[in-house]
Amino acid sequence: MAPAKSATGGKDVYSVILPTFNERQNLPIITWLLNRTFTEEKLDWELVIVDDGSPDGTQEVAKQLVKAYSPHVQLRPRTGKLGLGTAYIHGLQFAKGNYIIIMDADFSHHPKFIPQMIAKQKTGNYDIVTGTRYAGDGGVFGWDLKRKLTSKGANIFADTVLRPGVSDLTGSFRLYKRAVLEKLFDSTDARGFTMQMALAVTAKAKGMSIGEVPISFVDRVYGDSKLGGEEIVEYAKGVLQLWWTT
Repeated sequence: MAPAKSATGGKDVYSVILPTFNERQNLPIITWLLNRTFTEEKLDWELVIVDDGSPDGTQEVAKQLVKAYSPHVQLRPRTGKLGLGTAYIHGLQFAKGNYIIIMDADFSHHPKFIPQMIAKQKTGNYDIVTGTRYAGDGGVFGWDLKRKLTSKGANIFADTVLRPGVSDLTGSFRLYKRAVLEKLFDSTDARGFTMQMALAVTAKAKGMSIGEVPISFVDRVYGDSKLGGEEIVEYAKGVLQLWWTT
């Protein structure tokens, strides 16, 4: 892939915002994979690590990565667990790119799909490109049947109620035009596990374009899942709130 050009004639810069909490084991490998991916594609990039006071030493590892991959990596820590949505907002303040990529640090989102997402964005000048587990040759690996049914059911529930025209509303592997993400944050209240859904629904309501790229979603390699019963209840409430307000 040739170096991309922005609308102003300069090179595009892709900022990856990576929220972390207890990702000490995962962070070095995901950073290496990101560096390899962007280097091979000859793309300008940076990684903004937003750590919420991890007690496992994630920040110490991140500081080493800042030095090892200078000037491509920056650490922007917070004092505690303040929520996934606010982590993206915090990271966006420091990101330099005109495109923003949001993803997880636990290998459920593999950087190898990023070039496909970038290519998709360019072909249709999409405002957003989202990785989907539920279209094309996308899929989920490493989940038990209960969790697969929970995730698929959540998407069916949201699609039935909201009809956004997006096959994977709860997916959190996305590429945004920076100006689009800033606008969505200004007009979207959801900040927890419903944030991804709220951003997609709000984008559709505002007439923004969303492209999809099938991805293989793999359950986290190290650490524990942050999804629990409270988040499922929060999600259901969020769907109904969006239905009421859009």
